[in-house]
Amino acid sequence: MKTSIGIKDADLKKVAKLLNVLLADEHIIYMKTRNAHWNVEGADFHAAHLFLESQYDELAEVIDEVAERVRTLGHYAVGTFDKYLKLTRLTESTSEKTDSQSYYKELLADHESIAMSIRADISVVEVTADNGTEDFLVGLLEKHEKMAWMLRAHFIK
Repeated sequence: MKTSIGIKDADLKKVAKLLNVLLADEHIIYMKTRNAHWNVEGADFHAAHLFLESQYDELAEVIDEVAERVRTLGHYAVGTFDKYLKLTRLTESTSEKTDSQSYYKELLADHESIAMSIRADISVVEVTADNGTEDFLVGLLEKHEKMAWMLRAHFIK
């Protein structure tokens, strides 16, 4: 059934495409965080393990919310890693190090990258009159900024 929520079909399609790219980014950072949780080593193992678990739990919720927003707009959410890897603006982990600081640095860079991408996405969505997605993206921006702060707080100046 056609979505009729006061937004042009072309704009719905454009926003859904943008959200699917974000969904790909969220899946990649989720898997990188899971990988860090599984493989972190060092004297701070227990604290790092628990911290990373809290981060991937939050990302799992974000993933569901992004996919549901795509569906709300009448489009289909991307659901394969093949498509995620083609759409993502992030890269897979290449580090061989398994200490918390190495994982945190990489994850921090990804959260900051996603925050910058969301800011750009908001400016695209603004012109479509899709206030719901605009508000949704602002909320996600705040989540990524907070997660970045949590990671940044692990580093001594």
